[in-house]
Amino acid sequence: MPLYEGLGSGGEKTAVVIDLGEAFTKCGFAGEIGPRCIIPSEIKKPDVAKPIKVVQYNINTEELYSYLKEFIHMLYFRHLLVNPRDRRVVIIESVLCPSHFRDTLTRVLFKHFEVPSVLFAPSHLMSLLTLGINSAMVLDCGYAESLVLPIYEGIPILSCWGSLPLGGKAIHKELEYQLLEQCTVDTGLAKGQSLPSVMGSVPEDIVEDIKVRTCFVSDLQRGLKIQAAKFNIDGSAERPSPPPDVDYPLDGEKILHVAGPIRDSVVEILFEQDNEETSVATLILDSLIQCPIDTRKQLAENLVVIGGTAMLPGFLHRLMAEIRYLVEKPKYKETLATKTFRIHTPPAKPNCVAWLGGAIFGALQDILGSRSVSKEYYSQTGRIPDWCCLNNPPLEMMFDVGKAPPPLMKRAFSTEK
Repeated sequence: MPLYEGLGSGGEKTAVVIDLGEAFTKCGFAGEIGPRCIIPSEIKKPDVAKPIKVVQYNINTEELYSYLKEFIHMLYFRHLLVNPRDRRVVIIESVLCPSHFRDTLTRVLFKHFEVPSVLFAPSHLMSLLTLGINSAMVLDCGYAESLVLPIYEGIPILSCWGSLPLGGKAIHKELEYQLLEQCTVDTGLAKGQSLPSVMGSVPEDIVEDIKVRTCFVSDLQRGLKIQAAKFNIDGSAERPSPPPDVDYPLDGEKILHVAGPIRDSVVEILFEQDNEETSVATLILDSLIQCPIDTRKQLAENLVVIGGTAMLPGFLHRLMAEIRYLVEKPKYKETLATKTFRIHTPPAKPNCVAWLGGAIFGALQDILGSRSVSKEYYSQTGRIPDWCCLNNPPLEMMFDVGKAPPPLMKRAFSTEK
C-alpha cells in the first residue's frame, strides 16, 4: 500500500504507474519517489526453456494478449499487491510504440483487469516533469534503440524525431561476439580453454552483468584512437593501452577471463559513425537542425538523457565531448548557430526518470481524471486515442453526457479570482 494513503482529502486511491520497457519494467504508485519494483519484461512458461519477452511487436495479437495478461497479473498480485479495479493506471510509452501493442495492452487492462481508467503518457514528455521545465531535447537510450525527441513549450515536435538501433541490445550482441572470439575460461579440469568449447553461447543475463560490472565509455580522444585501430586500413594506427583484464566467475567451477581491450571497445558502437555518418551524438544534432530556427538555442541548452544505456560510466561526458567535436564540422557549423550545449541532471537514475515523471503526473488527480480514458468510454468505442500531445480530450470521453463536467483548473499566476 502506498505511503500515507487515506490521509488525502479526496479519498481516491493513488494511481498505478507502469513503465513497460523492452528489457525491464518499472512499476509503482503515483506520488512516490521511486518504483516499487524493476523486473525483467518477460514471463516464464513451464514448457519453454528460455523466458519469453513480453514487449514484442511482430507476433499475433492473441499471443501478445496472453503474454501481457500473465505479466500484468504478476505485477499486480506478486509485486504491487493491490486490486486493479480500485486504481487508475498510467502507462509510460514510447512515441514509436505500435498501435496494435497499445490496443492489446488497453484491452488487457480494461477487459481482463477492469481498471477504472488508463492514460498513455509519452516517456520523453514525462521526463521533463521531473525537472520542472517545458522545453528540452530528450534522448532516450534504451535497450532496443536510441530515440531523440524535441519538446517545446510542453508539445513534442513529432516531425523532428530521430532514432537509431543503437542501445543495450546492440552492445550485448557485440559483447557476446567479442567474448566468444577472444576470451578464455578456466575450469576445474583445464585452464585457458576457449569460451565456445565450454559453452556455445553466453546467456543474455550474463552478458548484461559483464557489461554492467566491467565495461565503460572512454573519453573522446581515446575513443577516436580505438576506432582508428579497429578500422585500421593502412596498418599505421595504434590502439591505446587497454585496461586490465578481469576475471568473471561464471559459476562455482568456471572463471571467465574478460580481456581488457573488450571492456572499453564494445561501447564504441554507439559513437562509431556508420556509412551514413550517424551515431548517438549526431541524432541530437540532426534533430536540432530539423527544429524551427527560433527554438534551437533553447533546446540545445536543455538536453535531457534518459534510459538504462545512459547509466554506463562515462557516457554523458563522452556524449557532450562528441557533440562539441561534431558541431565544429562543416555539416553542422554552417547550419547551427549555437555552440552552447548543456545536459540536465534529473533527480533519479536515467532508467527511472520517465517513471518518476509519470508518478508526478499521476499524483495530480484532477488533471489525471480529465485526461484519462475511462472504462465506460472504451466499452462504447472500443478504441484508445493517440496521446502524443496530451491535449485535453473531449469531455464526453471521460464522463457521461448527462453528468456535469468537472470544473476547469485555473492557470497558475492567472488574474482570475
